[in-house]
Amino acid sequence: MWVALKFESLVDQHSRNEVSCTLATKEWCSLYWDAIQLLKKYRIFISSESVRALIRTYSYMGLAEEAIQCFDRMSKFDCEPDAHAYNTILKVVLKKDLFVLPFLLYNVMLSSNSLPDDHTYTLLIGGFCKIGNFNAALEMLDDMSKRGVLPDVKTYTAIIYGLCQWKKVDEAFRLFNTMKENGCLPTLRCYNVLIDGFRKNGRTDEVLSLLSLLRIDGFALNLQSYCSLINSFIHAKRYSDAYVWYTKMFKRGIVPDVTLYAIMIRGLSEEGRVGEAAKMLDEMIGMGLVPDAYCYIALIKGFCDIGRLDQARSLQLEVSKDEQFHNAYTYTILICGMCRNGMVGEAREIFNQMEKLGCLPSVVTFSALMHGLCKARRIEEAHLLLHEMEIGRSPSLFFRLSQGSNRVFDSVSLQKKVEQMANREDDAFKIREHMLKHGCQPGLSNSNAHMSWLNKKGKVSMAFNLYFEYLKSLPRWDNDSINVLENHFIRENVKEVIRGLLEMDFKCRDFNLAPYTILITGFYMAKKVDEALAIFSVLGEFNININPTSCVHLIDILCDEGKLDDAVNIFLYTLEKSFMLRPRICNKLLKCLLLSIDKKDYAIDLVDMMQSHGYCLNSHQYDKTMENGYESGGLLQFQDEPKVQGIGMIRCNIWLEH
Repeated sequence: MWVALKFESLVDQHSRNEVSCTLATKEWCSLYWDAIQLLKKYRIFISSESVRALIRTYSYMGLAEEAIQCFDRMSKFDCEPDAHAYNTILKVVLKKDLFVLPFLLYNVMLSSNSLPDDHTYTLLIGGFCKIGNFNAALEMLDDMSKRGVLPDVKTYTAIIYGLCQWKKVDEAFRLFNTMKENGCLPTLRCYNVLIDGFRKNGRTDEVLSLLSLLRIDGFALNLQSYCSLINSFIHAKRYSDAYVWYTKMFKRGIVPDVTLYAIMIRGLSEEGRVGEAAKMLDEMIGMGLVPDAYCYIALIKGFCDIGRLDQARSLQLEVSKDEQFHNAYTYTILICGMCRNGMVGEAREIFNQMEKLGCLPSVVTFSALMHGLCKARRIEEAHLLLHEMEIGRSPSLFFRLSQGSNRVFDSVSLQKKVEQMANREDDAFKIREHMLKHGCQPGLSNSNAHMSWLNKKGKVSMAFNLYFEYLKSLPRWDNDSINVLENHFIRENVKEVIRGLLEMDFKCRDFNLAPYTILITGFYMAKKVDEALAIFSVLGEFNININPTSCVHLIDILCDEGKLDDAVNIFLYTLEKSFMLRPRICNKLLKCLLLSIDKKDYAIDLVDMMQSHGYCLNSHQYDKTMENGYESGGLLQFQDEPKVQGIGMIRCNIWLEH
């Protein structure tokens, strides 16, 4: 309450900042708000400055919504927002890129008793420039003059900066001259903004012209000016000019920072003066400056460009000890240099090390290595690397490449992508091998997909072994027990294998039916009926329901093998579980039963059961079948069929016709 009452008397900015910092650090915003509400309750006057303190605090804390709500509640405390309050909330919304709100706030401000000041216009103009709406920014500048608020150098600099950011340097320079004609003198910052704008557009001559104007206006170059100027010469490959100005800067007593050293190291390295660049690196370290990644990247590239790959590799290894320098650029530069010099094997080794250090290769990295492999006529490796790039060596790389560097997805998403490669299973298996080699263990869905592909090729034993491999990767599974089950499988004792797997599943509480149904399908496709039936039998022992698809496969293969008793048992299982199978498989079973010498009664009984379980049999043709004693198509003869009570045979024939 004391702060709320006394805040307006804190005339210096430092004290006001201390209040906001304290409220933010101690998280006393809610307490401060309660204090203001208590003062209002006792009808004690609250100034707009007191509420603005809270708005600024929310802004420091990054809580834009709370700041806006606080501003909105000012009227409830009978304190009209002044220009300072509006400017504070404008900063908040512009900081959050809420570009519609500032203009609305400006209109509200005009309709109230609070008039915009030069800072208000500077903020609004800066906001319009940020989104590239320079017409609105210039209109705001005109509106500012009409309302009697003279634009100052900060306002002009805001527009000049925006124009330079959007590469409109000629318009920026024209506005710069207009500013001077209107009697508003530029500051050194304004000059630096223009110098940097021309520098980024490669217009070094204009940069030099601005230096002359700068001197005429009585300014001396500062460190930022020298950085822009020297960088401009480096980009124009005028290395000698850059070094001349670097020497002048030293003579004038201006000490370079890390940014300027990085610029100079890059320039010297590009010119082939790598030894001097290395000395400059030592020099900056001797001055107590810590080189950043750009310094090392420039020097490593310099060594690679002149063929001194050992030194490049040595420097890269030295800096990679520090986690902040696990930079894809340094690895890519080395890989490019080594491939260019025919050292493809060494380049491949570096590529393999990247992920181990948590550094993901970029598209450029992949491209450089693939180019090197092709030049070395290692086409198969290059082809594999292409698919490796498509899928990703780590669970997130594919999505980083396809969705942008800021969007990263998990391994589940990657596995779904792998599952979609059914028409490229050979490539997918190669990717799987690389995933395993580099410590990325495929999940169950991935393994299931590979098992299904193997089954389609009749390689059910390989599918089984792949499932064992997956189980061994799970920490909760006992590898010794899995080895025992593998031995059972080698001896073709499938029942023992499935029984052992299920016991371990339930022990680890990790049962999933999918692998078992995949294995049933595999044995079905490999025409191994006994093994498929063994899995069904053991699952039944554990009271595990088999899905209809597996039942269809089993009935199909059992009919082919003439094991009709087992086929009927599976069909009875489907009736018990209320599965409704399609006519194709039902017809196949009934036909096989009717064609057999001793199973015709089974067909009659099954038809009765089917009707009672909801199968739809067409009664329209019952009489016809009764009369002819065979299917209307003449495919099945029943001349030796005994007379039976009921309409079982009729139903059978009708179903066959369907």
